[in-house]
Amino acid sequence: MSSKNRTPGGESSTGSNKDVSSRNASAARLGGIAESPRTAGAKAAATSRTAAGVAGRAPGTAGGPRGPRKKRSRGARYTRRALFVLLGLIGLGVAGFAVAYLLTPVPSPSQAAVAQGPTYYYADGKTVIAKTGTNREAVPISQVPKSVRDAVIAAENRSFYSDPGVSVKGTGRALWSTATGKQLQGGSTITQQMVRNYYGGIGQERSVTRKLKEIMVSLKVGREKSKDWILEQYLNTIYFGRDAYGIQAAAHAYYNKDVRDLTPSEGAYLAAAIQQPTPFGDPSGASLTYAKQRWQAVVGNMVRDHAVTPAQQAQMRFPEPRKQKLKNVYRGQNGYMINVARKELIERRGYTEDEINRDGLKIVTTFDKNLMDAAKQAVNGNVPSGMSKKIRTALVSVDPSTGQVLAFYGGRNYLDEMGSSVWYDWAQPGSGFKPIVLAAALKAGYGLDTTEDGSSPQTFAGTPLHNDSDEQFGNINLVTATEHSVNTAYVNLGQQVGLDKVTKMAEALGIPKSQLTANGANTAPSLPLGPISVHPIEMAGVYSTFAAGGTHRTPYVVRSVEDNKGNSDEFSEKGDNVFSDQVAKDATYAMQKVVQGGTGTGAQLDDGRDVAGKTGTTNGGAAIWFNGFVPQLQTTVAMFRSDGKPLNIPGYGSYGGQLPAQIWKSYMGDAVSIKNLEAKSFDPPSIDTGYDQGPVTNRPTDTPTTKPPSGRPTKPGGRPTVPGGQPTGRPTHRPTDKPTGGPTSPGPGGGGGTGGGGGGTGGGGGGGGTGDLGF
Repeated sequence: MSSKNRTPGGESSTGSNKDVSSRNASAARLGGIAESPRTAGAKAAATSRTAAGVAGRAPGTAGGPRGPRKKRSRGARYTRRALFVLLGLIGLGVAGFAVAYLLTPVPSPSQAAVAQGPTYYYADGKTVIAKTGTNREAVPISQVPKSVRDAVIAAENRSFYSDPGVSVKGTGRALWSTATGKQLQGGSTITQQMVRNYYGGIGQERSVTRKLKEIMVSLKVGREKSKDWILEQYLNTIYFGRDAYGIQAAAHAYYNKDVRDLTPSEGAYLAAAIQQPTPFGDPSGASLTYAKQRWQAVVGNMVRDHAVTPAQQAQMRFPEPRKQKLKNVYRGQNGYMINVARKELIERRGYTEDEINRDGLKIVTTFDKNLMDAAKQAVNGNVPSGMSKKIRTALVSVDPSTGQVLAFYGGRNYLDEMGSSVWYDWAQPGSGFKPIVLAAALKAGYGLDTTEDGSSPQTFAGTPLHNDSDEQFGNINLVTATEHSVNTAYVNLGQQVGLDKVTKMAEALGIPKSQLTANGANTAPSLPLGPISVHPIEMAGVYSTFAAGGTHRTPYVVRSVEDNKGNSDEFSEKGDNVFSDQVAKDATYAMQKVVQGGTGTGAQLDDGRDVAGKTGTTNGGAAIWFNGFVPQLQTTVAMFRSDGKPLNIPGYGSYGGQLPAQIWKSYMGDAVSIKNLEAKSFDPPSIDTGYDQGPVTNRPTDTPTTKPPSGRPTKPGGRPTVPGGQPTGRPTHRPTDKPTGGPTSPGPGGGGGTGGGGGGTGGGGGGGGTGDLGF
């Protein structure tokens, strides 16, 4: 049986060959190939089946039937567009960089690259304190020993001889340094630093525009100048500290020799000083430790760079520089004013030492010249002749409404005693700490009528504590406890309120936590008696808070800074509310009683205006204080030995209510007249505690023994007015055999300790134990 193929329409596929040939010939004439009816039908069906999937077919698919086209996701489309935009931005950036490079000229060198030093002014902005210049002497690079050049390159820019003048990695190093504080090298190359210092028109301001200009000029200089020329200009313009610009000036300032005579160790020291010159200028205490560590790191880098061998490194010794020779411009109080203003700009306002020395700044301080003179006169006019030179006196006066330091006395002469007794030295506050405990109690809800046991001695944590001269009190309110500085009552109050609250209050009033917690002092029952080390400026900040109604402002000394282009910054301190106005009123009321009839009567002013304050004395009289204020002005006076030993002041006992109160009175009597301060009264307390009966037993008064008394007369009795020698029986002024608290934080060079620890110049004065004297 014959088989017949059928078309989809059911017709037979057989037909004459002639018809087929005719159709093929016709199609050929039309430029195509004729299809059989069966083939045409099949294609039509295929077209029908795939018509709906054409849109999904991938573009460019060649030949034959194709599957459905896969639709691109929205994320993929956005990524593709973002990539195009990014590429476009990169192209624009490259083009912009090229244009900026071509259009940025290399400026002319500044006049011998001489920086303009700053001028310091008193608060009126007109009266000059001092103008500090710069010390510079250029030398050719041939005079700089290779070891010195190698040290600088190892410290600042290892790739100096191979980089184009700008380092991308250096920028990353700068970010890492900021984040960790461990990076040895800075973010700018030697070429960039040279360009910033040598060429005029680059500027020193911190801005993107200036940085971009610095990069462009550095790239051009890197192409146009030799590396030795760049290094020579760099070494002659960079700041090394001690007012020395350039390697030759630094060699003389640190080692009193020409640069050609520097040893590899000395060269490494100067190279190490470039990044942070201040610690190297006066390497002592913590600064000395830092200087040694960085010097060792630079020497290690020199070994890494094959500038010295490990064997040579082993022979190198730390080259401690000679003592700094200061200019006469720093004589007297000037050096203290300049130094504390410079320090504040660097540590609190973001300036670098190089910016301060180079930009011709007009620095207006908060210091009132007349008050500065009055402070100096108050100290010099009251300190007896023959007093040991190791006894330091500090006076600092603060405007409570702003936090501005209006005046201070920092030492006899900056050229002889570089460390300021106000900002640099440490001492235990003794019973001057008690108002902090009082504020913590009042804030916690206790009242002035809260009573505490004031008998003596009492035992706390196994240790007996005494009142001064073992004065006996019964249950007394907080006003009486403050007026008579009753140790045992305040230790009881601290236990009742909680030492954690006392510590938090002290920290909020400006005493750093590290000082409060050193050696566990914050957990010792004797904390209310002041067994910590503080700077006098910190105590001034504490008492200014009471005068300001509970608002604390960190004292500051710079009002404004203006550069040589007229750009200026003005500074102020935002106040933090530490406790309520009512707490301030109540605490101030208790401190008024101290001056009216307690341990601070020697501070009464002649015009009879209201005065509030608190005396402070440590064990053995190693540090004595008077912290006091009128409504518009606060002043702290402190006296202590630089070695932490007990004071021996001719004609005076070692009590805060004696010579410190006398100096305070002398200064404040002049200050209220100079500032024309109205005699204002303090606001009344929330409760009047009534008449004070005083102690059951008497103790020495605060009046001097060989001078006319400035306060109430000395009480008669069998006890001496000035403690001296070793008393019979139980000691009344010195700590017991077992310490009442941990030793204080020593600070740079020492500090105080329980039982009379010492301290070095600039870091001592802590002295005298736990404050058991509490007077």
